[in-house]
Amino acid sequence: MEPQIKYALTEDGVSIAYWTLGEGRPFVVPPGSAAIPSLRAWRTTEGREFLQRLAARRMVVRYDSRGFGASQASAVDFSPEARAQDLSAVIRKVAHDQVDLCAYLESGPAVLRYVSRNPERVSRLVLWGCTLREERYVSDEAAAILAELKSVDPDLYREAFVAAVLRHQGLDQQSAEYAQSLREAFNPTWEFAVVQSTDVEDLEQITMPALVLHRRGMARPSMAEIQAIAARLPNARLVLLDGDTVTPYSGDVGAVVAAMDEFLGAGEPRISTVRSAPGGLVTVLFTDIVGHTEMMQRLGDTKGRDVLREHERITRETLKAHGGAEVKTMGDGFMASFGSVTSAMDCAIALQRAFAAHSEQEGEPLHVRVGINAGEPIEEDGDLFGATVILASRIAAKADGGEILIPEPVRHLLSGKSFTFSDRGEYAMKGFDDAVRLYEVRWQAR
Repeated sequence: MEPQIKYALTEDGVSIAYWTLGEGRPFVVPPGSAAIPSLRAWRTTEGREFLQRLAARRMVVRYDSRGFGASQASAVDFSPEARAQDLSAVIRKVAHDQVDLCAYLESGPAVLRYVSRNPERVSRLVLWGCTLREERYVSDEAAAILAELKSVDPDLYREAFVAAVLRHQGLDQQSAEYAQSLREAFNPTWEFAVVQSTDVEDLEQITMPALVLHRRGMARPSMAEIQAIAARLPNARLVLLDGDTVTPYSGDVGAVVAAMDEFLGAGEPRISTVRSAPGGLVTVLFTDIVGHTEMMQRLGDTKGRDVLREHERITRETLKAHGGAEVKTMGDGFMASFGSVTSAMDCAIALQRAFAAHSEQEGEPLHVRVGINAGEPIEEDGDLFGATVILASRIAAKADGGEILIPEPVRHLLSGKSFTFSDRGEYAMKGFDDAVRLYEVRWQAR
């Protein structure tokens, strides 16, 4: 039985067809080619085996691009910006908080655009055969000729479409099966001219853990392109597999699933270490190194990693000393939980003092920002999700190096304690309707 199709509505009003397989944390895999329906893989023996094995320990989420498959056929905007809206709509449907995400073949520019704008929604990122640039399938001149051909000979227009897609992907006419799937997926409303040429910038700002998977014999993208992507992502690792097939569900499927399982997490659920007060209140603390990317570029991987290890040592020792639980690390920062707001504040102050002392004594300073929030987040497999967590992350992002910021409700919870605060005013936070009044904790004066 095929998975059940559901629908998500984009911000520009397009209905996107999606389906899920398995249970657990969502792993969203966008279409590798906009023209190929997401159920095509499921309908093949290899594809179904791959998806079932991948879904054994998580919920795999697939969907059709606008204008294709079971999604709304009347959509005409196929730019990476529009395709990022498709992805955003699906993620809103399948998760209230974080997902794991795959940048797969042609979806790379749209996925990386989404991740750079919504880093708090993505826990881990897998890249398979994707490039940083989405190019037009044909030139403007060819698009004009094809536009005339479309009205004169629709069948010939379809064949021109198939040939253009295969050539764009470096396949020419090598894959008869793939070419036939393109013919079956062909939507006569599709226009060559709408696919825009675009580059993905600011990869260095995408700091969540990333796995770059590539087969050594793949013709496109080149090995040099893949290595360049891995080098620009601050917390990426590159894994090369044997073979030359474009899709992950052909060739050595076991090696692909094993690599993804190891990275995304497999085995028994994590034992919960989340700290909460008796009434269920959890205080969430985020830290982040300011200037992490510049530091890594300046010092290089080896020396930069030494500095990061010192940052990790200081943070973990301080969390332990103040009863905090490490929820996860994001390479250049931590997320931790506390059962007491006061303990979280004491820990934040101790962290800033420890990093200030380190910066005075060592040649390479460590400037860390801290954001704190309290509420009742959702706990799943030892991780925390929900509005409380998202706001804590956004508060930390508003701080400068050496600062601790808290929202007004946390300030009230600390009434009567020996902390000194400075009103920083109200801030509009992405995803929250009401402005949030923030306070800086004057830890130097305590």
